[in-house]
Amino acid sequence: MYATRDDMLQRFGEKEVISLTDREYSGQVDDPLLADALADAGVEIDGYIGGRYPLPLAQPPKILAGYACDIARYRLCGSGTQLTEDIRDRYRDAVRFLELVAAGKVTLGGMPDGGVAAPSQTVQFVSGERAFARSGGAL
Repeated sequence: MYATRDDMLQRFGEKEVISLTDREYSGQVDDPLLADALADAGVEIDGYIGGRYPLPLAQPPKILAGYACDIARYRLCGSGTQLTEDIRDRYRDAVRFLELVAAGKVTLGGMPDGGVAAPSQTVQFVSGERAFARSGGAL
């Protein structure tokens, strides 16, 4: 899972998280429903990045937590919760980012094996014997 209950609360505030999850009108966050939405968001994220990165990610980058929250928020809309343009736009932005990751145009901070990406062009210095002496002639 890429995001937690606390991530959702920090990102959207308790009032909104309650409105997204409280199907019984108890005035409380429905933790199991929220956990399911966050887990579903994680599955969606894995569907995009799984072809490029070994799953589960050992240390998921923080940006995925934000996108997982946006996806979960979008998925929680419906059943009496109004879907706004902001919610839809943030979901679409998350999907666009994940598509770029899947296409290899954006990385998550390293190579699939956890190493650092090697530059495509390198310069190599080799120390060898002197070809010319100070006297102006070859050695």
